[in-house]
Amino acid sequence: MTKTSTYLSILAIGIAVGQPSFAQNVDPHTALNPIAKIVSVPFQNNVNFGVGTDDKAQNVLILQPVIPFRISKNWDLVTRWITPVIVQPRLAPGIDSATGLGNLQPQFYFTPAYAGKFIWGAGPQFFLPTAGGKTLGVNKWGGGPALAALTTQGPWIAGALVNNVWAGTGPRRVNQLTLNPFVYYNFRKGWYLLSSPVMTAQWAAKSDNRWTVPLGGGFGRLFRIDRLPTNARMQVFRNVKRPDFNAGWTAQFQIQFLFPAHRS
Repeated sequence: MTKTSTYLSILAIGIAVGQPSFAQNVDPHTALNPIAKIVSVPFQNNVNFGVGTDDKAQNVLILQPVIPFRISKNWDLVTRWITPVIVQPRLAPGIDSATGLGNLQPQFYFTPAYAGKFIWGAGPQFFLPTAGGKTLGVNKWGGGPALAALTTQGPWIAGALVNNVWAGTGPRRVNQLTLNPFVYYNFRKGWYLLSSPVMTAQWAAKSDNRWTVPLGGGFGRLFRIDRLPTNARMQVFRNVKRPDFNAGWTAQFQIQFLFPAHRS
């Protein structure tokens, strides 16, 4: 059994046997909101196939804790720390494989404390020089603006996260747009369908080698592990537009632990 099929089997079992009573305690519109006013800790594993000149598989595990803070009567601050751990194959002859931390990218969203069916947040995102090697990231300081917006309509949740970061100068500089549209459709007993592709544009690259555009989607479920509210999902994407030697398609598996709290 391959590593990918092992991940798939474990997550599928967890989704299937989870207790559906979770939906009775936490609104899916809150649980699936990327800037929700609850503490959550998602572990997202991305297996990217077809990387480099030898078409190898790359593994990127992203730990992305979300922690909200009440900063005034009318405003909250929601923090998201994007922490990638990368297993990089050999990209080309003469370039060794590598494993380690990528660039940490903490995000800070200022969002109204009380919102209706339309929710938004805006603030800065930072780019930290934490990469464990030249093929794992760019060790320069940087940052840029980040924006989140979503709406809830019945069983539907739709919105987007968008940011652009700048870091460094010269040939190793970073100037990247990230656009993450998402749409969910909720069913009974915690099940849902989703599509949440992450599109990027490397503005520092040549015009015909900038964009990564994945298409695809998957399914997920809200359930409990003992008393712990949990969200698990699977998605598969095909990159219909990609830079040279980047992944052709991606299998994504995520499990997210949620810690709802009563707030005044």
